[in-house]
Amino acid sequence: MDAIALRSALGRFGSGVTIVSIEADDGPHGLTVNAFTSVSLQPPLVLVSINQRARGHSLLAGHPFTVNVLGAEQESVARHFAGHRHGAGDFTWINGAVAPRLLDPLAFFECTPWRTYEGGDHSLYVGEVVNFGHRDGRALGFYAGGFTELAEPGPGERPFPYDVFELPYDAYEQT
Repeated sequence: MDAIALRSALGRFGSGVTIVSIEADDGPHGLTVNAFTSVSLQPPLVLVSINQRARGHSLLAGHPFTVNVLGAEQESVARHFAGHRHGAGDFTWINGAVAPRLLDPLAFFECTPWRTYEGGDHSLYVGEVVNFGHRDGRALGFYAGGFTELAEPGPGERPFPYDVFELPYDAYEQT
């Protein structure tokens, strides 16, 4: 299978951009991650997928972490934690309830470790959310190998009074 073509096809699924932050012996560390999703509301669980070759991969094993969802104005922060240190990004660490987090992300989810699963060349870290928050603003997105801006939908663009990706709503329900 052509891995480059597969990666290009997978890149057509747009996502948000996060910094996963953890506390190490030498202080806070962060990893730019776009493979993040909610898993469950009861218990409150989220998942991040981290390449096993990433420098910060081993720091997550068994340790609390924070998922910091970036605002559109925080692209330089995403680039910084993705290894592009020439534009250091403007960020400040603050102490969270269980792990460090960025000051003023669009949203944050502080997590304690729940489970870890092997997923090919990645590890899937599931965390239980113990603290969270958010602010208004446009999100930083990632699509087709580049950053983009995601705007909040306007009031007229929210046709569903529920989350269409959650059960018990089923588009194939018999009428």
